[in-house]
Amino acid sequence: MSTSKQFKLLALAVMIVTASCKNQSNDPGPAPTVSSTSPAASGVGAARNTIVTASFSTAMSPASITTSTFSLMNGTAAIVGVVTYTGTTATFTPSSMLDANTVYTATITTGAKASSGSALTANKVWTFTTVGLPGISSVDPLDNATGVAQNKVVALTFSIAMDPTTITSSTFTLKQGTTSVSGVVVSSGTTATFTPTVALAANTLYTATVTTGAKDLAGDAIAANRVWSFTTTTLPLVSSTDPLNNATVVSRYKVIALTFSEAMNASTFTSTTFTLTQGGNAVLGVVAYSGVTATFAPANSLAANTVYTATVTTGVKDLNGNSIAANNVWSFTTGSAAGLAAVNLGTSGNYVILAKTAINNNPTSAITGDLGLSPAAESFITGFGLTDATGYATSPQVTGKVYAADQTSPTPINLTTAVSDMQTAYTDAAGRPSPDFSELGTGNIGGLTLAPGLYKWSNTVTLPSSVTISGSSTDVWIFQISGDLTSSSAVNVTLTGGAQAKNIFWQVAGTVTMGTTSHFEGVILSQTGITFKTGASMNGRALAQSAVILDGNAITNP
Repeated sequence: MSTSKQFKLLALAVMIVTASCKNQSNDPGPAPTVSSTSPAASGVGAARNTIVTASFSTAMSPASITTSTFSLMNGTAAIVGVVTYTGTTATFTPSSMLDANTVYTATITTGAKASSGSALTANKVWTFTTVGLPGISSVDPLDNATGVAQNKVVALTFSIAMDPTTITSSTFTLKQGTTSVSGVVVSSGTTATFTPTVALAANTLYTATVTTGAKDLAGDAIAANRVWSFTTTTLPLVSSTDPLNNATVVSRYKVIALTFSEAMNASTFTSTTFTLTQGGNAVLGVVAYSGVTATFAPANSLAANTVYTATVTTGVKDLNGNSIAANNVWSFTTGSAAGLAAVNLGTSGNYVILAKTAINNNPTSAITGDLGLSPAAESFITGFGLTDATGYATSPQVTGKVYAADQTSPTPINLTTAVSDMQTAYTDAAGRPSPDFSELGTGNIGGLTLAPGLYKWSNTVTLPSSVTISGSSTDVWIFQISGDLTSSSAVNVTLTGGAQAKNIFWQVAGTVTMGTTSHFEGVILSQTGITFKTGASMNGRALAQSAVILDGNAITNP
């Protein structure tokens, strides 16, 4: 090949390579896309001061992001604004607040180009709707509500977040008639509250108002003043006290009580809100509340011929949180009587267990004291392994003697007298007048501390939890029970302050049942039967007008 022909071929190759390189350098690369927008497409509830943004898939040419390529429209009307670009995000900031509850259309045209020169393949168009004008969703109390607590915090909820600087004591007010109520206004998010500085008056109409001065974060006001009214509740009243104010010759074992006009909050009755004093000295006692009645049970008997003052403070409240209008204070004077006289057991007091029809025992029990049965015969005393002697029997389970109506004289006549004395003692205890405590705990005395005195119930009495009997060695307790007496398993009756079981009398018209492993104190005078369940114990006497049933029990005379 000639040199001239080689040269021509080389020149042609160079031209082809050069053309190829030129074509490659003019390729602008892949077209950019809009990866996200704010507000989102078809979004609802955009703020009226919203800033519209679009993020791209690649860096764009800032010169191509202008008001010509990025626009915002309300229908056919263009929105005036400023367009900026940084990183991969374009921003359209409206020059003025957008209209409320309005559909806007944002557009980025194909005039927007990437840094490489590639343009959007099509216009990016999306719409969004702005938030509506603020409204009031709810109020508390409701309009025309009654029985509203006097310490009520008035509140309302808006449909959107509000500007807290516009929710003030000027735009949120409370009035009683034409008189403004002093209070503190607080606003946060969608909620505003008005807290009265002092308690509202009882049984009174109040009117709350929120004006159009209340505005949202965009500066929009509620459409019209919101006005609503409510009526407060009546204050609780003290209906009666016991003893009455200035009463005299009051029992030294009296439980102080007062009754209210409505149900009260039991948790507000404490040793601070219900007190008893003698001069400047506080009297120890137990405060309780049930139904509409509060009681103060002194821990010990009151002094004779002494003035005491009871006080219930405004700290006690009803179920709506309303206090009594003022402290209730009253006084009374005790009498000189030494207190209750003990029940005279006569010769029935010679027995730790005395019954008429049977004494049945499931061994092994430990009885300290004598047993007596009449008019039933010795054969109705079972489970003791009796050994007969002259006029009595013995048992390894009894520290004492066992007597029955069919044993040799003088046992039968002695038992007849003892049973008669038991019945007389029952009648005496049941007939004592003027109880110091009536229907205490409606029959549930679990957990209570019982001061000396006369107690009366027209129904069954239960001890679901342990009970304390507190008093001196000379104090007397008489419990008149028209129904049954039942102590739950493992429940204990405990004596404190020197109280003695021999001075505690449980007169029970129904049956008596002592729960498994429970412990009891006192003299039981039962018109029917007494049952001690497995492992129950008692320090006292079991005197029954029918049978006594035992099951591995420890019964000790007091």
